[in-house]
Amino acid sequence: MRYAILGDIHANYDALSTVLDHVDGQEEPVDKIVQLGDIVGYGAEPVRCLETVQEREIEVVAGNHDWAAIERISIDFFNAYAKASAMWTREQLSNEHKDWLGQQPLTRNFEHFSLAHGTFHQPENFNYIQTVFDAQLSFEALQEIGAKIGFLGHSHVPVGFFNTDPITYTLDPEIPLDDTPCIINAGSVGQPRDENPLACYALLDTEKNTVTLSRLEYDIESAAQKIRDAGLPEVLAQRLSLGK
Repeated sequence: MRYAILGDIHANYDALSTVLDHVDGQEEPVDKIVQLGDIVGYGAEPVRCLETVQEREIEVVAGNHDWAAIERISIDFFNAYAKASAMWTREQLSNEHKDWLGQQPLTRNFEHFSLAHGTFHQPENFNYIQTVFDAQLSFEALQEIGAKIGFLGHSHVPVGFFNTDPITYTLDPEIPLDDTPCIINAGSVGQPRDENPLACYALLDTEKNTVTLSRLEYDIESAAQKIRDAGLPEVLAQRLSLGK
């Protein structure tokens, strides 16, 4: 099986369409596309991105910006730019869009892997894996559900963690898999934050036992101008070209 795993889209249709074209253009067909949450937030095309995900029947998990858009979590602790974006996004979405977002689970389990937005332990808190301790807790949660591979988004930084002693990690775009449990952050489709502005997604090939992280050029200026035209904070437009 070949799976495309898409990280945070953040209402960036220019990036999303580029990634989906790349997925569709693979020499070996991709059997399934899944998505790691935060379809909306920050960018200027939340409806177009959400409806594209729906039309493609992409299975998703809920992200914190998805929940912010439906008022399921407080935005009091969001920074000023994220708060402005969340409030704007709420006005763009119909009740049907909000109902659909509200129906998405915090985790999903598939035959070969599991998905969550931030962590597998306490996914409702939308925390980050920032320490070995955080990673260990999520590895324990994966073990409880019988999964050896977990995919996350949220940090927007592509990285793979391995449940070795001690826990190790890799930033390589080609990640070989073996029997060692691993957690892989698929980066971000629409707002990378590893100082690389190229759109990112992961491809899992269960026959080759590999995960490949692809980086793709897209029309950043188009996405940025849409943010400006929508009246959203300028910093949200500028950050796209900086990968921050």
